[in-house]
Amino acid sequence: MMLALLNRNSMLLGLTLSIGIIGCKPVVDTTVETIRPIKAMEIGSGEPIAGDQIPGIARATQEVELSFRVSGTLQSMPIKIGQEVRIGDTLAELDKRDFEVALDNTRAALANAEAQLNNAKIEYDRVIRIQKREPGVVSQSTVDLRRTAYNSAKASYAAALAKLNADEDRLSYATLKAPFDGVIVQRYVENYQDINANSPIFRLVDISKIEMDINISESQISNLPYVKNPRVVFDAFPDIEIPARIKEVSSEASPATRTYKVRLIMKPPLGIDILPGMSGVAMADVNLPGQESQVVIPVSSVVSSADGATTYVWRYSQELQQVTKVEIETAGINSKGLVVTKGLAAGDWIATAGVHFLKEGQNVRLLAEFGGGR
Repeated sequence: MMLALLNRNSMLLGLTLSIGIIGCKPVVDTTVETIRPIKAMEIGSGEPIAGDQIPGIARATQEVELSFRVSGTLQSMPIKIGQEVRIGDTLAELDKRDFEVALDNTRAALANAEAQLNNAKIEYDRVIRIQKREPGVVSQSTVDLRRTAYNSAKASYAAALAKLNADEDRLSYATLKAPFDGVIVQRYVENYQDINANSPIFRLVDISKIEMDINISESQISNLPYVKNPRVVFDAFPDIEIPARIKEVSSEASPATRTYKVRLIMKPPLGIDILPGMSGVAMADVNLPGQESQVVIPVSSVVSSADGATTYVWRYSQELQQVTKVEIETAGINSKGLVVTKGLAAGDWIATAGVHFLKEGQNVRLLAEFGGGR
């Protein structure tokens, strides 16, 4: 019994020692630091700054509602909405039988008028020759009568020829053709309907070039001579900047809004269809005289100390992928943003959003759309 008690005490002692050894092991911190994604911009890169984007609506450089110039029954309409067409393509046709019959009748009338004209000319020439050769044989009244008949025949022939041209035009008007390259965006009728002249059949727009109208304030209109690199981003294609140029500028402000209309024109990239009515924003770089070397940053990138005495930004290191607080000095705000006179230089990267949630030396990740993965 004594032996069993000793064995039991030995087991308890070993278990106590094992627990003590395990309890003395150091605790390992398994917390993983979250790498915050940030938006950033490069100083002097020409990136658009919030507030420089002006909304606008796309419009076609050419757009027209197509109609027949004559009435008739619609016989053929092979074109569908959304179909691209080329100049001269046949879009629709009316029943041509009535126009062809009218043209045949006019051709017959013209042939008869031509025969009458030839006969009248022969008779007039004959009496003129006789009068010259034998003045007393043909009276002047006979000559005058033949001249009148000849002139009447000429007028009848001219009228028949004019009607022939008109009937040929009417026959050609029974075919509706595309006046320029474009896209059919609307169809107003169905096949086999009776169509009145000048009633709209299709709406055709040219999307090879697109325009956008924007409205700028009185304070911005004076900066237009210094605008560089205008570009447009449409809501339907938010990742694509389309280079544009200024086509027209209104010379008078709107009485209601006191803004000036500026029309931009652009050529969409291959495979990108910008349709009239699409909304987007226009932006540009403005290089005012004497400000070419200025460092300008978005106001949203600036943080102030608790007492408001110090202003700073978070500079991003592409090598370390960290942010560092940098004190800056400023000289007010211009049309592009906050002007920095000390603390930053061209080529520096700074955080532009979420700056109040960053801390010194924090590991961050630059979003791909703002240069990540470089």
